[in-house]
Amino acid sequence: MKKRSRMIAAVAAVLMGIMTGCGGEKKEEVSGNPGEIKVWVHFSDETPEGKAWQEIVDNFNEEYEGTYKAVTEYIPRSGSGGGYEDKVNAAITTNSLPDVITLDGPNTAAYAHSGVIAPLDEYLEDADMDDVLDSIIQQGTYDGKMYAFGFSESNVGVYYNKAMFKEAGIEEDQLPTLEDPWTWSEFQSVCKTITEKYQTPAINMQLASGDEMLTYGYTPFLWSNGGNVVNEDGTKAEGYFNDEKTVEALQFIQDLVKNGYTTISPIEKGFETGKYAMLLSGSWTMADLEENYTDIEYGILPYPVSDTTKELVSPTGSWQLAMTTKTEEKDASSEFIKYATNTESSKIISLGNSVLPIRNSTIELIKDEVSDGMRVLMEQNQMSGHARPVVVAYPQVSRAFQQAVQDISYFEENPDIQKVVDARATEMQQAIDNSLK
Repeated sequence: MKKRSRMIAAVAAVLMGIMTGCGGEKKEEVSGNPGEIKVWVHFSDETPEGKAWQEIVDNFNEEYEGTYKAVTEYIPRSGSGGGYEDKVNAAITTNSLPDVITLDGPNTAAYAHSGVIAPLDEYLEDADMDDVLDSIIQQGTYDGKMYAFGFSESNVGVYYNKAMFKEAGIEEDQLPTLEDPWTWSEFQSVCKTITEKYQTPAINMQLASGDEMLTYGYTPFLWSNGGNVVNEDGTKAEGYFNDEKTVEALQFIQDLVKNGYTTISPIEKGFETGKYAMLLSGSWTMADLEENYTDIEYGILPYPVSDTTKELVSPTGSWQLAMTTKTEEKDASSEFIKYATNTESSKIISLGNSVLPIRNSTIELIKDEVSDGMRVLMEQNQMSGHARPVVVAYPQVSRAFQQAVQDISYFEENPDIQKVVDARATEMQQAIDNSLK
């Protein structure tokens, strides 16, 4: 009984970890017929994602008519991250989960460790896994087994204002490419040029966000420098998060603040309104720019890389599908998960919801149908995508990471980066140890 209580508490903590929002709700009942499964998703049927999803479900039901049938219950997340998570948490408590659920990438370890979702490996032999992006497999794998299959992907790049760059004397042939990205030193040099030209910070690094964006957007700097947040098993933070490679990566961030190249209190929509020449942000920013700020001509540059390794690393992670341990329809559930993540389904969700594909074949299929910015991020995903740490205590580890980044950004109060990461690594380790008891 105590173990069951700990399982529920662990998953409840995860469900509060990462936040987005949307509205509306639609429910459909499952008849209980053999081969019929219920699928819970975290968005509304009225959104572009919901409409693309329903097309995929309809296609599945048509192809497997008479054998399998999937019925979706749409349970949107609220602005505080509730709604969907609340319902899943309640269903864990009452042992009433559906056959298939969606879950956010960083939550894989906690769901798997707690026995909420089942391994998929034995069902994936015909799923053409060699075609799937490495980042999708990485975020869905725990303890050597694949528990969740991402159906969409994301990425981050450096947005830049083409007119401001040109006016500052930075020509197109000086820009970095995926094959030849700027090093941290080169990036700082560009920031210096822009800051001196416009007498304003060169880039909004989103230091003021104080949320998951810091973990999502900043872990690539550690990875590029050969560092890590935790060990490969997700059991150790001490000796990893507080090693010299982390200190060097965070020194790069702190120097951007010290030199005035970025700011901890940015002007709202500063890039979108032409106040800053650059913005570190994800694929979702394109829709806002193209809908609300059409006068800004922008491009997207790859992540700057460590001077030591020169290795390009970029962040990934999005929502996945998993089969619950409650289901009695394993064949139907696994077949649906495979169908919803095949090349054609990935095309539908990517074009329908402006998200990145999960397969190389889908990227090849749609590369001429998307914007230049989307194409850069798709290719950056292929070359360098890296999922966030797969660790049971992810929300606590992520929060400690965020606080470390915020700490070092206040460089006058926290000049000793090693002291900061030592303290935060201890916090991470305590959370990890507690989660694995």
